[in-house]
Amino acid sequence: MANNASGPRPSTGHHGDGAHGGARGVHGGTRGGSGGTQGASGETPKNLGGARSHGTGSPAPVVHPRPDWKARPPRRPATILNKAPDRIVVHHTSTPNSPDTSLEHAYRLSRDIQRFHMDARGWDDTGQQLTISRGGIVMEGRNRSLRAIRSGKLVLGAQALNHNSHTIGIENEGTYGSEDPPDALWSALVEVCAWLCVRYDLHPAAAIVGHRDLTDTDCPGDRLYALLPDLRSDVALRLSSPDALAVAEDEGPPPGLLGDPPFTEPASRSSRPGTASRRPDAEGLSLPRSLKGFPRTKRAH
Repeated sequence: MANNASGPRPSTGHHGDGAHGGARGVHGGTRGGSGGTQGASGETPKNLGGARSHGTGSPAPVVHPRPDWKARPPRRPATILNKAPDRIVVHHTSTPNSPDTSLEHAYRLSRDIQRFHMDARGWDDTGQQLTISRGGIVMEGRNRSLRAIRSGKLVLGAQALNHNSHTIGIENEGTYGSEDPPDALWSALVEVCAWLCVRYDLHPAAAIVGHRDLTDTDCPGDRLYALLPDLRSDVALRLSSPDALAVAEDEGPPPGLLGDPPFTEPASRSSRPGTASRRPDAEGLSLPRSLKGFPRTKRAH
C-alpha cells in the first residue's frame, strides 16, 4: 500500500459492509471478552515484545508472521518511520462473513488481500499492518510491520488516506454493516489493540478510531463502528486503567487528527464493481466479492 508515502486511499480497510446482529455482550465489560487468538505461529508472544508499563500492561498476542501465510516478496522494503503512531485504525475487509475459522482460511485471506493490493492496485505490498480473521487469527500484513511494532516504530502503510504516516491499521475479516463481528474476532481485536496501546504508550479512548473517522468511507461498517466505544472500554479494562476506562466510555470520536501530505503510491480511485461500500472505494483494502479464494456465502441483511 504505500511505498514510503502515505499510501493510496487505503481501502476502507475493509472488505464489505454486510450484515450484523446486535451487540453480543460476552466479555468482561461490554461486548466479547479479551480472550486470545487461535493458532500458533512460529513466534511466541514473548518474541513479539512485552508490555511496557501502561496500567498493568497487556501481553503480546500470537501474531503469525508473513512467512507463515506465504507472503509474496514486496516490490521494495516498507519504510519504517522513527516514531510511534498516534491512532489505531479499525477496518473491515468487506468480504463475505465466512464461517471458516481455520488457519488455512486465514492464511488464504492474507494472500488474497496481498494479491489484490499488489496486482490490482499496483502497490508495493499489502496495505495494512495487521490482519485478523473471523476465527480470531492475527497475522502480520505489510512487510516489516512486526519488526517496527517491537521497536516502538511505525511501518508506513496504505490503509488511511492522508493519515498513513501517523496511523497503524487493523484489517478485520468480514462485512459489518448490519451484523456484529464474531466473538473470536472481537476478542483478538481487543487483545491486539491493548498490545499496541502498550507498545506505543497510547490511550485507547483517544487512539482507537474507525476508518470513517479519517476519510469518506463506510468502513468499518455501521455495526462495527457503533461498537468502537465498547472496544475502547474493553481495551481499557484489559489494560487495567480505571481512568482510561472512564474516558473510553465517551461516545464521541477522538478529535484533532492531522493529515499527511498527498500520497504518491499509485492507486485506482474509481469504484470497483462488486464492492459493497456505498461510497467510492478508493482506499484499497476492500476486495471485490468475486475475488478468487473467498467463499460466496450469503449475507444477512
